[in-house]
Amino acid sequence: MPDAGSKNRTWVAEVELTVQFYDLDPMEVVWHGNYAKYFEIARCALLDQIHYNYAEMKQSGFAWPVIDMQVKFLQSLSFGQTAIVRAEIVEWEHWLKIDYAIRDKATGMRLTKGSTRQVAVELSTKLMSLQSPPVLLERLGVVAS
Repeated sequence: MPDAGSKNRTWVAEVELTVQFYDLDPMEVVWHGNYAKYFEIARCALLDQIHYNYAEMKQSGFAWPVIDMQVKFLQSLSFGQTAIVRAEIVEWEHWLKIDYAIRDKATGMRLTKGSTRQVAVELSTKLMSLQSPPVLLERLGVVAS
């Protein structure tokens, strides 16, 4: 369990992106599958901040596959629109849960929200861990009790 001081910590990253033509569907809005890519861009920026992106995960002996992804589409993104994608780590004890929000840069209106959960899998055994390994807690600056 994280130490009491970690409850006040936040791990957040925001990235700005402009919707490209190749991300659109025949209805001329962003194809729903591209939201996973937008989440991934923000997630990588967030993992870079804690110095535990995919290369560091592999080096530490763990893979972190996404086991669950939730998305709620509130309003479509369209060609040329600039958006801010926010990623925030909200759980880390048994898995890594990241919440996302996509807002229109010009208006601040929230367009999409979602979350992903990733679990640690030991590369040497291919077994899923039932709790996050100490290396993640180290990178987050929290101490297991």
